[in-house]
Amino acid sequence: MPPTNPARRQALTDAAIDLLAASGVHGVTHRAVEKEAGLPTGTASNYFRSREALLVAAAERVVELHLADMDQAAERQPADGANLVEMLTESLFAAATTLRHRYLAIFELQLEAVRRPALAAALAGLQEVAVRFTAGHHDQPRLKIAREKVPALITLYGSALFTLVSMAPGSVTRPTVEAIVDTMVYGSAVPDD
Repeated sequence: MPPTNPARRQALTDAAIDLLAASGVHGVTHRAVEKEAGLPTGTASNYFRSREALLVAAAERVVELHLADMDQAAERQPADGANLVEMLTESLFAAATTLRHRYLAIFELQLEAVRRPALAAALAGLQEVAVRFTAGHHDQPRLKIAREKVPALITLYGSALFTLVSMAPGSVTRPTVEAIVDTMVYGSAVPDD
């Protein structure tokens, strides 16, 4: 019979996320996760029979946390929309600073998913949520996101996030993020005089 303690399972997956951010995918072992979570030896293997199962569970937990963040972001959006540059700047800045460890873990998982189909399937929800959330804003009066541009905007956002998360901790500033977002939204063309 599988373990039924959801709090213990969550502690293990949260510890795996922390280890992914700190040590990369190779730092995630059953024993390391148990130690990080402060649980007895053998606990992780009772919940996750293989290392891949542990990584998939960490990916599922990341998707769960991301969904919760997206729901909160949707609740904070003003009813009449907001400036797209401001909205994306705030989102990227928070992701690259406050949530940096989670996004480091996500990038580690995404790279590993190239070789592990089960992991790729678990992470598929991240892309679906991003497309659905962004497309939901496409017709707000001041955002003006054309639905056909949503996938490209998400790709640019992901690329910018990777760059920002890869920078030295503490070096990401709001003006740097705003300059990146301004270029994402308006392009890099020099305006006509």
